[in-house]
Amino acid sequence: MTLENTAKTSRNWLTGLALGTAMAFGGAATTAQAQNDITVTHWGVLMYGAPYAIARDQGYFEEAGFELGDILTSSGGGTTVRNVLTGGLLYGETSLAAAVSAHLTGRDIVIVNTGAATVADILWITKPDNDEIDSIEDFVGKRIAYTRPQSVTDMTLRMSLDAAGLSSDDMELIAAGGIGDGLTLLQQGAVDAVPILEPIWASQRDNYKAVLYLQDVLPRVAQTVGITTSAFAEERGDDLRAIIEARRKGVQFIKDNPEESARIFAEVYDRDEAIMRTAIDAMLEIDYWSEGGFVYEDMDRKMDGLRLIDVVDGEVDWSAVVDESFLPEDLRSQ
Repeated sequence: MTLENTAKTSRNWLTGLALGTAMAFGGAATTAQAQNDITVTHWGVLMYGAPYAIARDQGYFEEAGFELGDILTSSGGGTTVRNVLTGGLLYGETSLAAAVSAHLTGRDIVIVNTGAATVADILWITKPDNDEIDSIEDFVGKRIAYTRPQSVTDMTLRMSLDAAGLSSDDMELIAAGGIGDGLTLLQQGAVDAVPILEPIWASQRDNYKAVLYLQDVLPRVAQTVGITTSAFAEERGDDLRAIIEARRKGVQFIKDNPEESARIFAEVYDRDEAIMRTAIDAMLEIDYWSEGGFVYEDMDRKMDGLRLIDVVDGEVDWSAVVDESFLPEDLRSQ
């Protein structure tokens, strides 16, 4: 595959995200009465949605006593939060950063489970013939891209530099604007390394060289959580428990049946099955999907990163925003 074609492939992934987001906005606005719709950040594009896709295919929502409506997508954590708060949606999986930011600004957010338990699906890559960069230590003196200021790639890049004993002053950090934009800049020679994530990376492994895997330099950092509102938490607790249980069974199915999961996931996302199998195997290797329980040390580490990029200030009282009562008893820490 040529570099031009890899750019087109990446743009196709991101075009799917944009189209899905447009449908999500319309769906949340026009189907507020559809009380069993849920929303998952980047549904249809990124790996967060796999347990829900499997759970729906295997009938786990119905088994748990919940009649699932639609699964709506969003362009990111902030949009997911808004869809839950203003779109009448019962539940959403969003970034921990977006949930905490909403809580700290007084929004009615209740965190009910963990989704993606790590940020290790993100990595930095360079051109395959670039012999000057093989590791994070080689970032010194180079032009290193992230997506947008105060994004998860901004945060994890700076956390990785700190962990490696490096300073951002020793290199040029460039906000590329998006994953596809970063790949274009890399191909044009405007930057030396860019972030990418699964399953896009699974489709591009033969075309680039990985130079920074986050799990090699960072301890685990929590990524996404399930959220609801206090009203729904009070009124529809059984439905929330059913959603969390169905998702948990979806995670367990992926672990036990990765090949069948790839087939189902590829069909739901309309992607290549082999690529999805590669992506799922990579996620299983880093223990990406939580069954729902909270690891507060990993959540605190996320807050450390968010303070590093000035997204939050001060400490977070988890007891004020997390409600573990919707988790199965064996997953509760309190």
